[in-house]
Amino acid sequence: MNLKDNYQWALLVPTSMGLRLTPTAQGQPVHKSDTLFMQATSAESNVASIAAYLGMPVKALTAFVKGSPVAQFIKDNLQSRHITVEATELEQGGPWGYRHQINIADSGFGARGPRVWNDRAGEVGRLLSVDAFDLDRIFGTEGVRILHLSGLVGALSPETGIFCLELARAARKYGTLISFDLNHRASFWEGREEELGAIFREIASISDILVGNEEDFQLCLGVQGPEAGGKSLSGKMESFKEMIQRVKQIFPHASVYATTLREVVNANNHLWGALMLAGDEWHTVEPKPINVLDRIGGGDGFVGGLLYGILKQWEAEKWIQFGWATGALAVTFLTDYAQPADEDQVWSIWKGNARVLR
Repeated sequence: MNLKDNYQWALLVPTSMGLRLTPTAQGQPVHKSDTLFMQATSAESNVASIAAYLGMPVKALTAFVKGSPVAQFIKDNLQSRHITVEATELEQGGPWGYRHQINIADSGFGARGPRVWNDRAGEVGRLLSVDAFDLDRIFGTEGVRILHLSGLVGALSPETGIFCLELARAARKYGTLISFDLNHRASFWEGREEELGAIFREIASISDILVGNEEDFQLCLGVQGPEAGGKSLSGKMESFKEMIQRVKQIFPHASVYATTLREVVNANNHLWGALMLAGDEWHTVEPKPINVLDRIGGGDGFVGGLLYGILKQWEAEKWIQFGWATGALAVTFLTDYAQPADEDQVWSIWKGNARVLR
């Protein structure tokens, strides 16, 4: 893939940051917990964390509530992840004004599945606007190798949809590769299907890397999904390939199309696989068993590892292998983002080597 030679940022992500609250007694449900673990969260920062922890220069574009202790907590967290932040600061506007979103979750245990409750009323990130950022400076003067967009941000509000679209247009103008993880959320799309469909289709039409599961491709882009049936996940691989071929036929600009494959045995044991079309060559990871501490963020970890492999300019086969392993790594953390110590740790996961390193 044609990556820019002159750049300040390997990866740029627009995001709406918030809090994630989970029981400190791991595996317990929220409604039976009196102590919660607080972390800074967003799907896009989860993706960016892989490259940032592994030493690449990463920037996030976001919005903060001015003077908020929660905003300061988030800023400090992103700094600890080595992510540079460029942000607008907006006044709270009183007790009933703006705030950062709250994601309340338990990871489930065994036969009891995870539950997530999103509280996004008054979310400051819904006001993200292209007018607040100098795109010519960011993409032209500073330079960006990959812009990563998430459908979560694109669907937050009419403003953020236009924000993501203008970022994509600017990226294309300056030769920055565009990665788009569709990330469909039904509650975000309700009553806005025509508006969001047009925005998502335009972004997809100029994206270089398209990522999504079968529902994402169907509900965001209107592409027929894989055939339903009783086959095992591995047995459905050909149907998933056919779906991606349909995506490629409608959105041929991209060079990479990818999806993860997950079968839930129970909350703590999954079969985890992946499928990628790079150019005209297929690369697959047959679903393999992984242990799960907290499943939230596994898909983001996959995308982060995939983009890291592309940025490292490895051969395509390694992109999906590294992405599979960083996704498997993410679900072993209490945070919803992976914190890789180094590349060797990730490759050890890929190789199935969990031996003690002394």
